[in-house]
Amino acid sequence: MNKENLLRARSNIVFILALAVGFALVMWIEKHSGPPQAGSASANAQGARIQYSSDMPAPAEPKPLSDQEREWARIAWKYFDNNTDPKTGLVNSVDKYQAATMWDTGSTMLALISAHRLDLLAEKEFDARMSKLLDSLAGMPLYDNLLPNKSYSTATLEMVDYTGKPAAQGIGWSAIDIGRMLVPLTIVAWNFPQHTEAARRVVGRWQLARMSRDGALVGVHETEGGKLELLQEGRLGYEQYAAKAAALLGTDAAEALDYKAQLEFADVYGIKVPHDRRDARTSGGHNYVVSEPYLLDGLEFGGDRISREFAWRVFRAQEERFRQTGKLTAVTEDHVDQAPYFVYNTVFSNGKTWNTLTEKGEDAGRLRSLSVKAAFGWHALYRNDYSGKLIKEVAALYDPQRGWYAGKYEEGGAANKALTANTNAVVLESLAYIAGGRLLGHAQGEKP
Repeated sequence: MNKENLLRARSNIVFILALAVGFALVMWIEKHSGPPQAGSASANAQGARIQYSSDMPAPAEPKPLSDQEREWARIAWKYFDNNTDPKTGLVNSVDKYQAATMWDTGSTMLALISAHRLDLLAEKEFDARMSKLLDSLAGMPLYDNLLPNKSYSTATLEMVDYTGKPAAQGIGWSAIDIGRMLVPLTIVAWNFPQHTEAARRVVGRWQLARMSRDGALVGVHETEGGKLELLQEGRLGYEQYAAKAAALLGTDAAEALDYKAQLEFADVYGIKVPHDRRDARTSGGHNYVVSEPYLLDGLEFGGDRISREFAWRVFRAQEERFRQTGKLTAVTEDHVDQAPYFVYNTVFSNGKTWNTLTEKGEDAGRLRSLSVKAAFGWHALYRNDYSGKLIKEVAALYDPQRGWYAGKYEEGGAANKALTANTNAVVLESLAYIAGGRLLGHAQGEKP
């Protein structure tokens, strides 16, 4: 056996072992996902206790989509049809904007997998799209030849900065974004054997151990002085979501997986909403409490005991705001169709409830909005009276030929007409979850 074959064999063995580790993690998640005894509690070293809710519902059962829901899925897929570059298979993060982060590309892959589950694509078209995308991921340059850069041109596969300008040396990597990518890559490896080898080639180039240090997730970020530096990444919710994904491929993320290590609670209408004790005042990082990480954890992993509890509290706080104020509330991070073009609509952050902030932490309360992807995600998980109200409110926020808008502004009620891959991907994931349950860990078409 020559050197090339030895290397190929070793790479295959490593990939198979990583998948075995990932399978063990999913089994662990399932073991710890059952409903806890009402009133049971646990505590961390700092004393934060989790009192499990007696009214937390079981996950909603899969059901066939209605004609209306199938049309909603078709509208969401339209975004990807319009924004896929035929040369690379990558999809623009925002309508007609030829760049995408690794988070956006992970969303694109999950949209493709969801569209396949919903029979929106013929098998031949699905395979062609997935093959093109995986080939591009396997060939694109890496930051410092280690890990994917934060952003790429969807047309040329060049590394770019966040404004879409070429950045030959790259601008660093995001462990949270890479974690997002590892979810669909794992689904592909497990459920689509015709693409397993291509997925192996993608992951085989990435030095995943470099995105972890002492069990915490780390990324390369630009400091205020313009220097690129390795820094801890993630806050409660997003940190554990990405850590689960990283652990699927054998990455040491033990510290990042621990929900209790940095846990505190904020009182929001009498509900103890979980948040990260590390905030802008103490660490320089914002501890946004938003819907999205809990939605994705539920839609993709099926949730675990703690994440289901935290998701329920985050949802209930938003429902209670509606009861108290009459304002339908479904908040998360979102693009907006005006400057500064991206905001965090939060349940709680930096010591304040219902805080809406820019990425720099500046107040953006005038841009608080009802999020389409949050509405769809909560409805997929719970399908109760309040989630039904959310869906009814957002049901017309789309262009039938371009996809779903990001949402609806609270002040004035105008549509937030930003069109993005992430919004439309979560809509597709939500509808795929309604039709077939969680996306990770089950064979295609198998009832969970």
